[in-house]
Amino acid sequence: MRFSDSFVQEVVDRTDIEELIGRYVTLKRSGSNLMGCCPFHSEKTPSFSVSPSKKLFFCFGCQAGGSVITFVQKAENLDFPEAVEYLANRAGIPLPRESEDPTAPKGVSRKRVLDMNLEAARFFRACLFDPAVGGEGMRYFRENRRMSEATVKHFGLGFAPNSFNALTDHMHRLGYSDEELIAACLCGKSQKTGRAYDYFRNRVIFPIIDPSGNVVAFGGRVMDDSKPKYLNSSDTPAFKKSRHLFALNFAKNDCAERMILCEGYMDVIALHAAGFSSAVATLGTAITPEHARIFAKYTKKVIISYDSDEAGQNAAKKAMRILGEVGMDVRVLRMNGAKDPDEFIRNFGADRFRRLLEESKTGFEYQAERVLAQYDLAIGSDKIKASGDLCSIIAEYWSAVEREVYLSYASQKLGLPVEVLKNSVEQIRRKNKRETVARESREAQASLKNFGDRINPEASSDPRAVAAEEAVLGLLILFEEYRSAVEKGEIPLSDEHFITSFNRRVFCAVMERHASPSGFRFELLGADFEPDEIGRIEKMEVARRQLSQNGPEVFRSAVNVLRGISERKEKAGGDLHSHLAYLRSKKANIHNRKD
Repeated sequence: MRFSDSFVQEVVDRTDIEELIGRYVTLKRSGSNLMGCCPFHSEKTPSFSVSPSKKLFFCFGCQAGGSVITFVQKAENLDFPEAVEYLANRAGIPLPRESEDPTAPKGVSRKRVLDMNLEAARFFRACLFDPAVGGEGMRYFRENRRMSEATVKHFGLGFAPNSFNALTDHMHRLGYSDEELIAACLCGKSQKTGRAYDYFRNRVIFPIIDPSGNVVAFGGRVMDDSKPKYLNSSDTPAFKKSRHLFALNFAKNDCAERMILCEGYMDVIALHAAGFSSAVATLGTAITPEHARIFAKYTKKVIISYDSDEAGQNAAKKAMRILGEVGMDVRVLRMNGAKDPDEFIRNFGADRFRRLLEESKTGFEYQAERVLAQYDLAIGSDKIKASGDLCSIIAEYWSAVEREVYLSYASQKLGLPVEVLKNSVEQIRRKNKRETVARESREAQASLKNFGDRINPEASSDPRAVAAEEAVLGLLILFEEYRSAVEKGEIPLSDEHFITSFNRRVFCAVMERHASPSGFRFELLGADFEPDEIGRIEKMEVARRQLSQNGPEVFRSAVNVLRGISERKEKAGGDLHSHLAYLRSKKANIHNRKD
């Protein structure tokens, strides 16, 4: 039985990978991941890694890897549909009826929603800049929020008229039906009259733009104290709140050093206008593990800049935990004299806020306080456990200066000599280093010149070309904007540029999934590849994720290398054919003269 993409995604989303794999493997926490001995090959030193936040596993020894579906395929010897059914039954998800055709298009496609959103954004923008219609909205931005016209234009802000059908009538004239507008969350349907009405009315509008430049949703804010203050698009075929961040389309270009996480649109816009262009915000919802995975793609450091009230600080604690689970260096901003970043900058200026960023607290104090709260330090056994936990945390920091500072803190709290704690930290660091060196050695031996490669037999013929192919594919899998750039032709790349047939297949599958109505998700590749092949694809992603530089210039450089190799091989092949033709012609002439 073939399952729809949406059903497969639901099965994966509702499966706890830690709990599933924990039934087969003893897992231990190692930073943001879990480690254990691989169930698919014999080993004494754990090289099997599970990422709960990414819902993926990978073995650095045998190269097995993939999603929960891939794991079940290998562990239970099932094919892809059987593994999906196994996990669905395990999660209590009813299977779709056999009579349904899951491959048939249903509802409104993602592309159709994106087209509608673009037209709606143009409509809202035109209304804002029409004094007869959007005067109130423009006054709100300029006078209440002190925004310049350049900032308003930069973010594509708009205004929704105080009308039940202004947008709906406009979209009807463009050929869109009520059903399509409802699916895109641009209009609702009256239960009394059955007529469609504008979802956003008498509000300033904030378009939500993804990293590829698509308008995926909208947020609307009232201009007075009426409720609800904010109204946000619900989930649509083009939008999931947990997978998008406001202003990421701008922040992704300036976030290598850090990103700033805010609570709302206005804070983000105020920070960008003041020169802090790495600020983003979640969209009317608390931060989720999926948001954290987005941050992990773009930066290693996040500064949380939430409101200074109790609710804001509680939300900050949750955000620290979720971001910490994906390995982020998390810091928290504490503002005195203002309730949020927007007010702080208006009261004290950008320079004071910049100093505030530099003085932000590290996540260590938060982690240390959490550890100390678990133990009674008057009891010897509890003090030993607390010191072990704190030393493990301190050992994760690369900076010797940071370690010294945190050791002094731990010494004071535990009442133990600094040197004793320092020795424990160094023992943990040496153990971690041995494990890292061993793992890297295993990786190097496993990939040595690609000889005997069962997955990609052509790999040994041109290791440099394969390295370029895998770099390009790893980046395409990780970043939607690179897939979009290739799809739109902004970066010239096609399947003809791939030397090996396996990597060519991967490229075609990734781009086809990207262009599909459900969009690209890694686990869906399992329908097109065998489990061992999925492991190889996951290896490409892991290799890129471990690098600190994955920006646009890196992607373009990798593509250029791949294109250069491909073009040289094509030219060499053409020259060889020409040379052989010349020799055949010369041989024929000699033969004719003999006759």
